Amino acid sequence: MNKKFILALDQGTTGSRAFLFDEKGGIVASDYKEFKQYFPKPGWVEHDAEEIWKSCADVIKGALSKARVSPKNIAAIGITNQRETTVLWDRKTGKPVARAIVWQCRRTANICRGVMHYAPTFRRKTGLVLDPYFSGTKIKWLLDNVKGLRARAQKGNICFGTIDSWLIWKLTGGKEHVTDMTNASRTLVFNIRTLKWDPELLKILRIPPTMLPRVQNSGSVFGHMDGRNSGLPSGIPIAAVLGDQQAALYGQGCYAPGTVKNTYGTGCFIVLNTGRKLVLSKRGLLSTVASDANGKPVYAMEGSIFIAGAVVQWLRDQMHVVKESSETEQVIKGLKDSGGVYFVPAFTGLGAPYWNAQARGMICGLTRGTDSAQITRAALESIAYQTKDVFDIMRMESGKQIRSLKVDGGACRNNFLMQFQADILGCKIVRPKVIESTAFGAAQLAGVTVGMWKTKDLGKLHKAGRTFTPRMEQKKRKELYQGWLKAVQQLQSNA
Repeated sequence: MNKKFILALDQGTTGSRAFLFDEKGGIVASDYKEFKQYFPKPGWVEHDAEEIWKSCADVIKGALSKARVSPKNIAAIGITNQRETTVLWDRKTGKPVARAIVWQCRRTANICRGVMHYAPTFRRKTGLVLDPYFSGTKIKWLLDNVKGLRARAQKGNICFGTIDSWLIWKLTGGKEHVTDMTNASRTLVFNIRTLKWDPELLKILRIPPTMLPRVQNSGSVFGHMDGRNSGLPSGIPIAAVLGDQQAALYGQGCYAPGTVKNTYGTGCFIVLNTGRKLVLSKRGLLSTVASDANGKPVYAMEGSIFIAGAVVQWLRDQMHVVKESSETEQVIKGLKDSGGVYFVPAFTGLGAPYWNAQARGMICGLTRGTDSAQITRAALESIAYQTKDVFDIMRMESGKQIRSLKVDGGACRNNFLMQFQADILGCKIVRPKVIESTAFGAAQLAGVTVGMWKTKDLGKLHKAGRTFTPRMEQKKRKELYQGWLKAVQQLQSNA
């Protein structure tokens, strides 16, 4: 009865998960729930923030019910979330004023073009590029397009938050409007040098400062759960908040400078810890804020790939090639190659290192003999090629000889993809036993914050899984990758 547990809430792009971890870092129970994706116009992606909240409340209840654990035994909750997705809500009623604009949404491309002369300023202060991906232009779009909203915001009646802020508001019964530095660093209006909201950037985008949440270290107490209106437990401290990619970095034990991981989720995100040194990329990578072992801010380089696992979801949901995403490996079994087919899945533009918001997806190299299995293989290969685009730049700009890459996320379960990734990068791929590194990272930091774990003991929580070693000859690797680069070049010339 004296056992303590950590609850981790992992709010992702297509669904929400809750995990209950025991004192040894083992998963005691979990629950998952998908929610609806809205595509009102080509290139637009939206979520209903209330639906997200309901899914989170449901999975928390589900995990606790499955584990049969009393809330009294929950030491803390850690939150990790899809990052740039933007929610605006009424401070008095707590109701969203519009659907959330998702990180994938490209509707603010014109806003970005309109302030492009400020791109060096944004780059220097935020480490980011001017792209619709980030929250700042999404806030501006809502203020400009929802009738009467700007006036309400200027009066202090509107709250902005990334998904973590929205969830903390709901979990605490509207008591706390707060975020952490990793999420703040993805908004385009947070100065990662001063670690504060930046007045100049807010003025450029015409965002009232009163909308913004308080910013704290990732490892700190953000408030306490108040379940009186939701049926959730009360009193549990929210002791860690991390954007999903920074949470995965933490969950993989990448606290030291030079350590790197890749998360294969809806998108694909390679993050390299650079410690106290801020490195600004000259070749399309982002600089961002991550967390050290104690939850304090450090810097990282990131390559953000918009479409990774989402291309498999497209094969499943739009093309009906498979019924379950896990079937792709079986579908391509026996194929020696993709038959010269390349699939560039730029459904919502191209992310790092290209940053082309106008680009759209393309399949090339089709012949009369091309079948669905070859297209499926090309889709999986595209995830590995996009990773190499970023990996090679990261290795060059960091000056570090990266000999292994730690991986996590749902798509890393695919053994074909992991082997092809090792082959195309020419380095080892290390997959942990628990691939839910995002939730695990939030849980670990929450445990550290409340004293359940000491940082020196975190290594004991990590269990080894499988290592994939390169098998492909250098000549073949180069030939395949040149074909990919040619396909991307063709796509960009048509965009």
